[in-house]
Amino acid sequence: MASFKLLLLPGDGIGTEVMGEVTRLIDWVNGTGAASIETESDLVGGCAYDVHGEAISEDAMKTAHAADAVMLGAVGGPKWDAVPYDKRPEAGLLRLRKDLQLFANLRPAICYPALADASSLKRELVEGLDIMIVRELTGGVYFGEPKEITDLGNGQKRAVDTQVYETYEIERIADVAFDMARKRGNLVHSAEKRNVMKTGVLWNEVVTQVHKARYADVKLEHILADNCAMQLVRAPKQFDVIVTDNLFGDVLSDEAAMATGSLGMLPSASLGAADESGKRPAMYEPVHGSAPDIAGQNKANPIATIASFAMCLRYSFDQGALADKVEKAIADVLDQGIRTGDIAQEGCKIVGTREMGDAVIAALG
Repeated sequence: MASFKLLLLPGDGIGTEVMGEVTRLIDWVNGTGAASIETESDLVGGCAYDVHGEAISEDAMKTAHAADAVMLGAVGGPKWDAVPYDKRPEAGLLRLRKDLQLFANLRPAICYPALADASSLKRELVEGLDIMIVRELTGGVYFGEPKEITDLGNGQKRAVDTQVYETYEIERIADVAFDMARKRGNLVHSAEKRNVMKTGVLWNEVVTQVHKARYADVKLEHILADNCAMQLVRAPKQFDVIVTDNLFGDVLSDEAAMATGSLGMLPSASLGAADESGKRPAMYEPVHGSAPDIAGQNKANPIATIASFAMCLRYSFDQGALADKVEKAIADVLDQGIRTGDIAQEGCKIVGTREMGDAVIAALG
């Protein structure tokens, strides 16, 4: 039986509640005999700042490096709005991504048939929607230098964020996207802004070269990022895999998420490069935030975190069959008309965080 080490970082707000449902699923996995998952827990985000004065401690980072994967809940909240910029809750998340070299962010946008009417778009536009956004995660404007605010005097300041990409960064994220497409609909849209940005020119050039050299069997379409945003609202089902940079990926993945009905439904995976043994660093987290307004009230939707755990089973633990079961259980529960408040519909049974977890576990059989 395969054994794995999983670091749990519940974080802030509803993070602790939704992570609680993951711990119940871990017990289920261990009970199947298919795998053994050993867990450790630590702090990240605002709660880590309260204890350590940093958004993540050195000890927590050491544990993250040693683990087979990391599960993160959510970070942030108004309580920490005034902390120094480099110690803000989100700094813990960014450090995990950077230090673990998690360059590939996988953001699926799936519209379950039972939730098609919950989308802000018409049912016919989103029913059956299944998009994978592959976002470059460790380069671009979020990490480029210089990044500064300069006082120019006379009440004027200048802020600078630097958009930087090198060839290898684009090559490796393109490889992930094309490989993903081969297992899906065999179509990749590469989104950038080559008409106004030099990084977009390089992005287009490198993706084209990677496609020609290694993935000529996959259909490639280049699209400007602003047009991609428009098309996600106009006709989202035209897309299969979208590969894009850090900034545009942040925006486009949230837009695609809302087409499915709720941010509370969507998981994500952040992956690094595989070593010689095939092991790759990885972190899994829901797309939604810490939602401090409902924290501690048993109102949070745990499905995104549960689905993130299913991605962990699939991509880090090579337990595809168990991942399939978890994903099917989610669909079955939604088909039964069970809903948390964020996806409530007329005639459905409204439940809390714990009850939704109960329903998913019951559906696993």
